[in-house]
Amino acid sequence: MTETTAAAPGVWRDTERCYRAVMSRDSRFDGQFIMAVRTTGIYCRPSCPAMTPKPKNVSFYPTSAAAQVGGYRACRRCLPDAVPGSPEWNVRADLAARAMRLISDGTVERDGVPGLAKRLGYSERQLGRVLTSELGAGPLSLARAHRAHSARLLIEMSELPLTDVAFASGFASVRQFNDTIREVFATTPTQLRIDGARRARRRGDVPSSGTRLSLRLPFRPPFDAAGVLGFLTQRAVPGVEEGSATGYGRTLRLAHGSGAVSLTPKADHVRCELRLTDLRDLSSAVSRVRRLLDLDADPEAVTRILGADPALAPVVAAVPGIRVPGAVDGFELVLRAMLGQQVSVAAARTAAGQLAEALGERLPADGSLGDLTTLFPTAAQVAEHGGDVLRGPRKRIDAIVAVATAVAEGKVEIHVGRDPEELRAELLALPGIGPWTADYVLMRVLGVPDVLLTGDLVLRKGAAALGIPDDVEGLIERSQAWKPWRSYAGMYLWRANTYLNQGEER
Repeated sequence: MTETTAAAPGVWRDTERCYRAVMSRDSRFDGQFIMAVRTTGIYCRPSCPAMTPKPKNVSFYPTSAAAQVGGYRACRRCLPDAVPGSPEWNVRADLAARAMRLISDGTVERDGVPGLAKRLGYSERQLGRVLTSELGAGPLSLARAHRAHSARLLIEMSELPLTDVAFASGFASVRQFNDTIREVFATTPTQLRIDGARRARRRGDVPSSGTRLSLRLPFRPPFDAAGVLGFLTQRAVPGVEEGSATGYGRTLRLAHGSGAVSLTPKADHVRCELRLTDLRDLSSAVSRVRRLLDLDADPEAVTRILGADPALAPVVAAVPGIRVPGAVDGFELVLRAMLGQQVSVAAARTAAGQLAEALGERLPADGSLGDLTTLFPTAAQVAEHGGDVLRGPRKRIDAIVAVATAVAEGKVEIHVGRDPEELRAELLALPGIGPWTADYVLMRVLGVPDVLLTGDLVLRKGAAALGIPDDVEGLIERSQAWKPWRSYAGMYLWRANTYLNQGEER
């Protein structure tokens, strides 16, 4: 059973609360709002170490794009774009939130505003009106801020010629690139590279070269790295993924080519080593990796609600900062969920591995990818050849092929811009997909934070172990107090079996 909720108006509208966060330099609010200072013309993150301005001199914005539209430039001391994304886009399922997820995935750079509007099912005019009203900036301004962030990463973290950086970031011309960097960061691309190199030397970072990039992905602590790595490693498909107690890697199918990523959690960030065929895919790759690890989550908010339940409180305290693992590709997650129906995690992993080995594309071998050799098959490949490769009950094979065909033909689109309830209805209309699978897809592909898989036997076993009613009706009633974080509650119930040494988590 699933239920989605709309969040209350953004925290940026509560000026008193925002100013208190700025006064205390509370890093938990970084990424949740932007502070703009009228006397300096600069916008900052809440935790900026600079002197706190007077209340009468500040304004608050929901996004850096809105601050830029207001005529402000980014602070070069606190780098307000180098923070976790707003958790508001995860909680909300409205048009503005879905648009922000697609913009972060690079949709405007690839398909323009018309393509963004089409994927969301709205006219360009209506989309622009809603985004300007909700976020203080239209889709072009939001995409421009996104391009500026991608450009800064490439300028500071790579040795690419600046001309290459301009086009890889999605700018139409070098002049547009130079003008945007000057307007957003109040400096030139060359000076930004010099400043970035100075910061990198202080941190001990080594500049990237070619199509290999080394990035630092921030998160809001605490971060249960062991839990998310364990979840992904347990399900890792050979050739496509590899995982251990200290890191995780996988191949990526992106808009302009293939890629591979290696992730290593550190104390205050995740080290992300990216190899891309085409640097235009940088922003999309980073966005997908952040969703995979749920790096934009607000663990304090989750703990505040779930820790108030006496039965959940011990495991919440024992496992702070739990995350809900996401997905890098919607169709892949759907197919793997279908393969996992009524079988063990190990059996589902084996079946997915056999499919990838038979139908997946091989990456060029260059010695840098280790055991990462294969891209997971596309919907079209599974639709055409899946019936010859898949093993098991004929009914299940036919259902998987039918779903792959529907996705390949565009009858069902599975991406982060979908409305959860609409996607759920479309999934349930497909053969072989029931409520558990549909809700699992919403939770991991769309990042819906308020999904509770009440039909999951392992989750219910965890509930029973904690003294929580494990029948569907009782669990639904008890879970009302966990809104809007029931997806995270489900992760704790899965973990409860391990926590109490009463079985293996699913």
